[in-house]
Amino acid sequence: MIRIVLIITCFISSLPMLLAQSQIKEAITALTKDKAMKHASVSISVLDVETGELVAGYESKKSLVPASSMKVVTTGAALALLGDDYKFKTLLQYDGTIDAAGTLKGNLYIMGQGDPTLGSSECAAADPLNVVLQKFYEAIQKAGIKKVAGRIVGDASWLGTQGGGRTWAYEDLGNYYGAGALGLNIHENMYFLTLRQNPKLGGQPKVKNVAPQIPNLLLMNELTSGEKGSGDNAYIFGAPNNYACYIRGTIPLGSKDFTIKGSIPDPAFTAAHLLMKHLEKMGIETSKYATTQMELDLEGSAKTKRTTFYTHQSPDLKTIVERTNMKSVNLYCEAMLRVLGKEKKGAGTPEAGLKVVNDFWKKKGLSLDGFYLEDGSGLSPYNAVAAYHLATVMRLIKKDKQLFSSFYDSLPVAGKSGSLRNRLKGTSAQGNLRAKSGGLNRVRSYTGLAKNKKGEWLSFSMIVNNYSGSSGPVLKRMERVMKAICD
Repeated sequence: MIRIVLIITCFISSLPMLLAQSQIKEAITALTKDKAMKHASVSISVLDVETGELVAGYESKKSLVPASSMKVVTTGAALALLGDDYKFKTLLQYDGTIDAAGTLKGNLYIMGQGDPTLGSSECAAADPLNVVLQKFYEAIQKAGIKKVAGRIVGDASWLGTQGGGRTWAYEDLGNYYGAGALGLNIHENMYFLTLRQNPKLGGQPKVKNVAPQIPNLLLMNELTSGEKGSGDNAYIFGAPNNYACYIRGTIPLGSKDFTIKGSIPDPAFTAAHLLMKHLEKMGIETSKYATTQMELDLEGSAKTKRTTFYTHQSPDLKTIVERTNMKSVNLYCEAMLRVLGKEKKGAGTPEAGLKVVNDFWKKKGLSLDGFYLEDGSGLSPYNAVAAYHLATVMRLIKKDKQLFSSFYDSLPVAGKSGSLRNRLKGTSAQGNLRAKSGGLNRVRSYTGLAKNKKGEWLSFSMIVNNYSGSSGPVLKRMERVMKAICD
């Protein structure tokens, strides 16, 4: 009799968890059985943060393309290994000598050390381009330089030559989100391309302006005007160090200005050119010759001793990570990846950075079986991880008090901010669930942390590949799973 009472008592006490699991499983079933999933691959994992128990899941260990959900892997490792107060640096240097008249008989260098926010127009905590150029000018003036007889050199060599991912799609490279991260970055390696809409369907919009000025940029305009309200379907086809770019696709018909964003072909040269123009404007004479360290190396120029006379610092890493995850900035993640390789392995390459990231999570307890990283941002279609991997990463972050305090505020909040600001409003998830979203062609994902009605923490990840039709219905089904997690 006592045994029966104990069994009944245990069953009653576990009933709320069983009901909760049932709700989540119902939402998962609704997602996986949707007609849009007929040819899709799905991986879902919901973990109890405290115990690590799999609360609910579907093909939880199947490796799929995660898109930008991958950013939690890179940003979490960067905060833990570099520290939330880490700051990227950019140095002003010169070689040769400064004579009594203030003439620099040598070259002036902008030596980058990976800062992805230098001159950013998007990061509120960073100095914008005009402020950076003015600070550079004031430092040059303070150093006693009134004329630069040599060249102004953009030096991106600190992180090597591979700015973008080796497996990124060509169609991404000319657009702002496909801008690679180098030793020297400027204006987020992005330019604004302003177009003048055409009022006729099928008519050609005109190129109006490029800002900041990109020397040597040649834009071949093959754009046409789409239906009114059709949105931005324009793409810039280009590649690193390639100044001939094609603009293809459509923008809506109309009679106003319409702005899209492209990636700067050679940020180091652009930075040197912009500084040269600013110095001339401010009265410091130059040789009117901007170049890059790469060009000097190709010429066979001998390396000379340099004097560093100014150091510019970025916002702290915690601030940069917050914008990275909130706005899904690929450039920032790729910069972190390369700097991790440089700081921890002595090589500023993607391969070194990936080794650091993999080793970090393995040491934290993550199984790397089926865990394949190709980049730091999730832009590569060759990335492959399981929902269980990402849910485990989130659990490990939550269990690490110091890392969690630095990382948690970087995640979009359901119904309030980032990619979740218009999702799950008025539900139990609003304010109680935070997640990094991901999206590529026929790929959608969410990875995050949630607190349910009992105050228990759950980590989760959902990845969907190759669904049919538009993403709207799929995202609605994924929202239902997130709501069930919080319920």
